[in-house]
Amino acid sequence: MSRRIKRTDPKPRSRDERKESRPFKARSASKAGPRPGGKPGGKSGGKPPRFAGERAERRPPKAKPERAKLERTELERAAPEKSVEALLPTKVQTVTVTADENNMRVDRFLEARFPGLSFSHIQRVVRKGELRVDGKRVDSKDRLEEGQSVRIPPLKLDAPKVVGELSEAAQKTLKALKEMTIYEDDDVLVLNKPAGLAVQGGSGMTRHIDQMLEVMRDSKGQKPRLVHRIDRETSGCLLIAKTRFAASHLTGAFRSRSARKVYWALVPGLPKPKQGRISTFLAKEESEDDTIMRIAQHGDEGASHAVTYYAVVETAGNKLTWVSLKPVTGRTHQLRAHMEHIGHPIVGDPKYFNIENWQLPGGLQNRLHLLARRIVIPHPRGGFIDATAPLPPHMQQSWNLLGLDASRFDPIENAPEE
Repeated sequence: MSRRIKRTDPKPRSRDERKESRPFKARSASKAGPRPGGKPGGKSGGKPPRFAGERAERRPPKAKPERAKLERTELERAAPEKSVEALLPTKVQTVTVTADENNMRVDRFLEARFPGLSFSHIQRVVRKGELRVDGKRVDSKDRLEEGQSVRIPPLKLDAPKVVGELSEAAQKTLKALKEMTIYEDDDVLVLNKPAGLAVQGGSGMTRHIDQMLEVMRDSKGQKPRLVHRIDRETSGCLLIAKTRFAASHLTGAFRSRSARKVYWALVPGLPKPKQGRISTFLAKEESEDDTIMRIAQHGDEGASHAVTYYAVVETAGNKLTWVSLKPVTGRTHQLRAHMEHIGHPIVGDPKYFNIENWQLPGGLQNRLHLLARRIVIPHPRGGFIDATAPLPPHMQQSWNLLGLDASRFDPIENAPEE
């Protein structure tokens, strides 16, 4: 053996020293097995294969020539796409409303064509008359017809949206949205909106759902879209589309009245009959300080037909009644105006509760007792979305004080789907 080893030590070494300095030669798996006259995997001493980890440490890692290319690909995939800004018109352009865009609201039309535009920017170009339909000024809620010509002014994003690490404030906003979430998938989000939080911005409004959704923009610059709205002081189910595909289908379901909404409210007195249908025309009445919906006549300027079904669920003596409401149409303040119309305005309503000398029972908070309890709507990809929101804290307190049982059967289930 000494003839095969080239000595580099100045002095002869013992057999044990030579053995320790000899490089370990790994045996292939095909040659593994008991050696002649010994135990499996080693000599008769039967030492455990403790060299496996040492070999892995000593053996240099294999070169990965494709690693740099792979990292570049991943970074490119994670980088925000510039397609949104590229699509925005830098000069005035005129487009034609397509068949798919027929009956679409003006603001929804702009959102669909140019994802990434903020609500405030859309409202601004419409309000200033920069956007024209067949040469005429329009309102953001007006609906378009196939074949109409739409003049679109130069547009721009209010601020560049970069997908990356969220700021501390954005992380808090995202956490708040997650805490509100009662249903979510790749296309749809249903939030349990708390009372007091507005859905969209307005005069002096700094925090609202539409603004909070900015933290959920994807790499293409698209953010989740509001599909419908509920009043600021109303809590409960708020449906949001996470994709343009979902937004188109869900807004279509609302237009065709395929969506079913159920609200819970607390009202004074006992409505008679206990189940009924309210059908009126409503028109907006504006003053310097406030805007309310008034009962109007057919043909009045700005009057829209509104239909609501109601049903008594449970009573608390003769003073207060828990009612369930099913709006067929979706007019502004419809439920609040309709309950006031039949003489049973919703408890805590600052706009429509006007019963003289009525005293709020002790322990109940003077806040709007209206909950968007449930929403059932066809899912864009098949099946149905069926989401239910719990009572908000102030209504839960009232239910407890009045001895109302939130698990009772809701007779509004039997109301027609007009």
